[in-house]
Amino acid sequence: MFQIKGFEPRLYQESIFKTTMKANTLICLPTGRGKTKVALLSALHRLNSFPKSKIIFLTPTKPLAKQIADEFKDSSTLEKVEIFTGLIKPEKREEMFKDNDVIVSTPQGMSNDIINKKVDLRNVSLIVFDECHRAVGDYDYVWIAKQYNKVANFPRIIGLSASPGSDQEKINEICSNLFIEDIEIRTDKDDDLKEYVKETKVKYEVIELPENFKEAKKYLENCFKEKLTILKEFGLTKTISNVHKTALLGMQREIQRKISMGEKDPMTWKSISIVAEAMKVQHAQEMLESQGIYAAFEYMNKLYKEAENGKVKATKNLVVDTNFKMAFMKVNNMHSLGVEHPKLIRLREIIKEEKRDKILIFTNFRASAQKLKKELNKIEGIKAEMFIGQTKKKGIGLTQKEQIKVLEDFKAGEFNVLIGTSVGEEGIDIPSVELIIFYEPVPSAIRTVQRRGRTGRLEDGEVIVLVAKGTRDEAYRWTAYHKENRMHRVLKGMKTKFNLGNSQETTLNDFKDKKKWKMFVDSREKGSGIARFLVDKDVDVTMQNLDVGDFIVSERVGIERKEIRDFVDSIVDKRVLHQLKSLKDTFERPILIIEGIEDIYSVRKVHPNAIRGMLAWIAVDLKIPIIYTKDFRDTGEFLITLAKREQEENEKEFGVRGEKKPLSTKELQEYIVSGLPGVGPSLAKNLLKEFVTVKKIINASEDELKDVDKIGKKKASEIRKVLEEKYKE
Repeated sequence: MFQIKGFEPRLYQESIFKTTMKANTLICLPTGRGKTKVALLSALHRLNSFPKSKIIFLTPTKPLAKQIADEFKDSSTLEKVEIFTGLIKPEKREEMFKDNDVIVSTPQGMSNDIINKKVDLRNVSLIVFDECHRAVGDYDYVWIAKQYNKVANFPRIIGLSASPGSDQEKINEICSNLFIEDIEIRTDKDDDLKEYVKETKVKYEVIELPENFKEAKKYLENCFKEKLTILKEFGLTKTISNVHKTALLGMQREIQRKISMGEKDPMTWKSISIVAEAMKVQHAQEMLESQGIYAAFEYMNKLYKEAENGKVKATKNLVVDTNFKMAFMKVNNMHSLGVEHPKLIRLREIIKEEKRDKILIFTNFRASAQKLKKELNKIEGIKAEMFIGQTKKKGIGLTQKEQIKVLEDFKAGEFNVLIGTSVGEEGIDIPSVELIIFYEPVPSAIRTVQRRGRTGRLEDGEVIVLVAKGTRDEAYRWTAYHKENRMHRVLKGMKTKFNLGNSQETTLNDFKDKKKWKMFVDSREKGSGIARFLVDKDVDVTMQNLDVGDFIVSERVGIERKEIRDFVDSIVDKRVLHQLKSLKDTFERPILIIEGIEDIYSVRKVHPNAIRGMLAWIAVDLKIPIIYTKDFRDTGEFLITLAKREQEENEKEFGVRGEKKPLSTKELQEYIVSGLPGVGPSLAKNLLKEFVTVKKIINASEDELKDVDKIGKKKASEIRKVLEEKYKE
């Protein structure tokens, strides 16, 4: 019997645990209120109820995975708890899954292991989806939950989140995707939680911008309004006020859709450039208003350099705009004088005033994090470090191993100020932080709740939010406030009348004996969604590195898949030439799939005739059929149809082919003749058409050879010389 150790479950944890015993449950608790402990109680119950079963705990990042694995070991008698990472070979992960009771993993790695049959979900008695607000769209959580619910012998699902969102439709989607049957929600105001709550004071400091800031800000506002006025004239927006980035992205998608449908109106092409200009101005505004002169100068100066050296029309147009130029002049002058955003000045004052052992600062941008670290480290007694994501930007990024070390060093007191971007918002356990500072508000209830929840766990905590007056900071503050209130109302309402209808009807198809089609899929296709789609359709997928092609459906059929942009890119860098020649050499029936709905002639500035020429070469010279599909689902359906045709009548097993296909008699004849001096593939065909057999070509005289089209006297003489001269060792 597995048991807990070192902690006593709180009353509300016991109450929530009892719900998880009966139903798939969405657990919404404020950060730091013990969601993981409830999941642990459920895991122990399932392992005890179903001996030799497995538990999977999914969490978005490796630092979170390590924390969860440590908590499971420290708070229970469980010993066989392992973390799955991409650094461990798949074969080793397969052994680890068999040998352990609990596997903690990121969803991406687990998804691949399920596809490759390294993980058998049938004997998993519980899957926990941490930070389950991510279970929307194409995120791996959605696919894994679907696979698990389909095959598990005794399925049970728990979703954990401090803030699943403020939108009723999104929360419904999360619950549907995770097959949720009940909701357990608590806030710090609920009676059974109150006694455990440490007070967290939230203070908003509204900071006035100086006049020179306001002047630069005004020029950018005028510039932005001019762009929106043009877009309004084009019918793309009904208003020029309160147009946010989301709306601009929507306009961009709509214009690209029109272009992909063959729209040739010059106004359409002009509007896509105007939208791009508006987005760049909007970003410059955000840098100036909420981040500071350094950030605004860096971004605007980068645009001027790009305009000078690049060919992007939107950038070139923007930098000659009068209002944008005036704004940059103001920013440039302030930058040269060392002017700083008043938020940075106030932040330094707070850090000096507050005598706290550990302070956590959140900022939206990595460049700002670097600036804050540099400035705060100038203060006596302060040692600041950054906690940022893995992606390298300007050569800066932290691997997951480095992220873990930063957190451990912070906990150990190696430094006293941690400056984090969004990577630090989700689930990171830093129990002794007494003060959190938002360098800027965020317009998201999820992110606001998560940031705020990093303090007030064991002791009273304080949150200070810096708000630049008269800027988007103020709008973001109130947006997050209203969204959070709406989130609690929605969840409370769903708790009282929860009925999503997740039950699945049984159909006659469930009783039919279905043959499983087999397919090899290149591991580089794992991000396309096709492999997961194929598994959903009960295809027996083997994912591995393929030397040639992206999909193999039989001994003779190999498929290369290109999304439209990648296809055009591969024409430019000549990849497609080598890839398709290898495909032709390896498979008797090679196929090229071009996927997407964009206009193939518009995705890059490549002359249409170059694209047409390549398509003609593929279809005529290589004799490779070209199939067009709309998206990954369409591609998947086509691949299944291919596999069915190839495998329905032929029971013969097939594998991954590394060798070239056997040459036909015709190909062998052309190959032999093309080896003669000065001949090559094209002239080989001329000779074979004239003489019909290889033997007659070899026996032909020089005069007979020279009369063949494009052979001539010189080549005829060289051919006869090679054929008649004695071989010398």
